[in-house]
Amino acid sequence: MIKRLIEIFENANRDFLESDLDLLISKVSERTLCGALMLHINNIIKKSEFAEYKVDVEYNRNKNGKIKTIVKTIYGPKDVGVKINCDLIVHSRGNNINQDNLIAIEMKKSDRTKEEKESDRIRLIALTKDSYDDVWSFDEKTFPEHVCRYALGVYYEVNYKKRSINIEYYKEGHIFDEKEVKF
Repeated sequence: MIKRLIEIFENANRDFLESDLDLLISKVSERTLCGALMLHINNIIKKSEFAEYKVDVEYNRNKNGKIKTIVKTIYGPKDVGVKINCDLIVHSRGNNINQDNLIAIEMKKSDRTKEEKESDRIRLIALTKDSYDDVWSFDEKTFPEHVCRYALGVYYEVNYKKRSINIEYYKEGHIFDEKEVKF
């Protein structure tokens, strides 16, 4: 499934770069870039085996309408809930218990702070884990209290000086590939 999700993402990104290059050149906000990329992902998803999935920008609710959270450790052994507001996600909106979450994308411009970039990467690590330190394991009957199990995480960093996009791929809580795409 990972290969197929990467193929969908890369085809959508190619279409985005071909048809919306003017957005990148004009250096619009990350939110605008995400919205444009969302449309291209949606066009491809709707024609794929994942047609029942939805593509949303900054979606932050779970099946019961509660705010999505993750659990992560902050400066010590104490876990705290952190609200999720991922830039772009592909998910079933709680309608597929076996695989609710497909792709989580975090987008940053290269001139953002190191801390902001690292925060996005940490979020992708957490979102792509199957469980949180064995606190929750998938029983195929109930959704977790906290968001996880995204099949693919994508860190997408736009570098205007180099006219390139650095893409990092995450699965199961780890980075497993990266590439640079010129525009």
